[in-house]
This record gives sequence, C-alpha cells and structure tokens, in this order.
Amino acid sequence: MKSTPRFYDRIFRLAVLAAALALPAAGLAADGWIALFNGRDLNGWEQHSGQAKYRVENDCIVGQTVAGTPNSFLCTTRTFGDFILEFEFKVAPDMNSGVQFRSEYYTRETETTIAGKQRKFPADRVFGYQYEIDPSPRAFTGGVYDEARRGWLADLKDNPDAQKAFRQGEWNHARIQCQGDHIQTWINGVKAADFRDAMTLRGLIALQVHGIGDGKKRPPGEEIRWRNLRLKEL
Repeated sequence: MKSTPRFYDRIFRLAVLAAALALPAAGLAADGWIALFNGRDLNGWEQHSGQAKYRVENDCIVGQTVAGTPNSFLCTTRTFGDFILEFEFKVAPDMNSGVQFRSEYYTRETETTIAGKQRKFPADRVFGYQYEIDPSPRAFTGGVYDEARRGWLADLKDNPDAQKAFRQGEWNHARIQCQGDHIQTWINGVKAADFRDAMTLRGLIALQVHGIGDGKKRPPGEEIRWRNLRLKEL
C-alpha cells in the first residue's frame, strides 16, 4: 500500500508527542530543574579518589565510611557552570562529609601552580569547591572549603545564625548558587556563605565521604544520606 502525506504527518506528530513524554524520564522538569539522582540507581554518577561505599536505598544515595582509603567522591558525569543546586542530607553525628561543586580531577598525575605554590595532584584526586557538612561542635555546615587546593574560603566562625541552623540527626536542606564568580550557600534557609572567587567556573558535582584513616579512632560504617538532589542551570 502506498503511504500518503497524511500518513507521514501522523507519524511525525506521534514522534513529537513521544519525545515530549520522554522529557520527565530524563530528569528535566517544566520549570528547568534537573533531577541529578533518579532514586533507583547511580546512573549518571561515577566514583573517584577513594573506595568508600555508595549505594541506593529508599530513594537516597547512601555513603559509608571505609578504613584505609582516602577521601572518596561520587561524581556526576556532567559538568555545570552557573546553577542553583539543592539537596537534602542526614549525617551521622561523628562523620565529616561535603558536596563538591565546580570540581575537577586529573586523569594522570599533574603538577600545577595554585596561589603561587607548586602543587602535585595524583591521578583521579578530586579537588575544588566543597559545601561543608560538619556535624561536629565546630558547626561549619554550609561553609565553603577548597578541597585539596587552598583550604577554607568561607568558614562560619563569624556567622552564628548559620552555625545554629544545622539540625543534628535530622534531614537538612542545602542550597548552593553559583553565577560567574559569585558563590552563595544556605543551610535550612539561613545564608551561610557569600563571596566571590573565579578560580574555577565550571566543574563536577560530587558527594564526599571523608577518609577515616586506619579506622582505629573512628570505626568504619558511619553513613550519610542524600536525597532530592536537583539543579537548575542559570
């Protein structure tokens, strides 16, 4: 049977409809938010630097400490520049963690100059901006630490409101906004950091599980959970 132009028009309209219906499954919402985690598996993520354990459980990504391994990072396979990132987390009271943003790693050992000093990075070592997750009495959750490069860029020692905003043993809401060199963070709706820095303008998002050394001072198996990770590009 010979196909008519009307037949081809119908096929085209069906293809457009199918593509439109597929968008939510890809994680793109109508308001521009991207779901970084699908709630089922770690598709779109890959592990670097260390051997901490990551798994999916009850719509959460769970990170678990392991003895004898350095800081570990579960990284997005995509990079992002200007964006708003929001997520929720619940962390063990004795555990240190963080969420990297605009971060990087080298595929081979690399020596470079940072702030006038020569630095050597092992292959696969993640470095860059980190939203600190700090349930210790220091209470720096929401501050920004420059992982493996320059150290603290914005701690919370002069921000008591943000230090009090973290909720021990509960789900906490985090927000990071990057636009050009302007970096801002919030913890449970309270502004934590607000500064300018242009060292890296694009990079990975990564979930950190901090190393615990040989496990004698801090036993392995402590956990952090992340959920509702979403990002809107600006």
